[in-house]
Amino acid sequence: MKKSMCITYIVEGNLYVNITNKCSNRCDFCIRNNGDGAYGSDSLWLEREPTREEILESIFSRDLSIYSELVFCGYGEPTYRLDDAVYVARAVKQRYPEIKIRINTNGHSDLINGRDTAPDFEGAFDVVSISLNSPSAQKYDEICHSKFGEKSHSALIRFAENVKNYVQNTKFSVVKQTLTPEEIKQCMDISKRVGVTLRVRDYIPPET
Repeated sequence: MKKSMCITYIVEGNLYVNITNKCSNRCDFCIRNNGDGAYGSDSLWLEREPTREEILESIFSRDLSIYSELVFCGYGEPTYRLDDAVYVARAVKQRYPEIKIRINTNGHSDLINGRDTAPDFEGAFDVVSISLNSPSAQKYDEICHSKFGEKSHSALIRFAENVKNYVQNTKFSVVKQTLTPEEIKQCMDISKRVGVTLRVRDYIPPET
């Protein structure tokens, strides 16, 4: 496992931001299981967590006008550093108000931070993408191995219900290859009940 300070990297025309390696899950399908980097990036295993200033320096060293989105998503769960992610996102918006900012999360923010965090997302992020991953707590625990156990599934659904009030473009995602057609239908039903959209994505192993 190589250690580096790869804070930003490019995926399909978007600039991704890697701010932590901490995660509350150990998902069977996580790209971390495939190697040190993703989609041609340098190693995303951080030698240490970068400071706010280092994150902003890495972002602003890029020409942000050429990217479709700025995405908080790396080799960890970004809400472990929610205060820093919000700070950085707002600082970027001050300089580049037109850029769309997305955060990819497992939805455990409230469990990680021990409070209702949904209001923090308002004005910082344009899109919140939450990995639903399964229609049931039992299946979620089987494939995601959360440190919070089966309660993590209901917690991420509750988080989605709350955060959509602050970020209109809130969505769930699932990985098609890990679920049956019936389970995907059940995930669609959950999304409809919560009032968010569902993205069914293919798992494509990253080129490292």
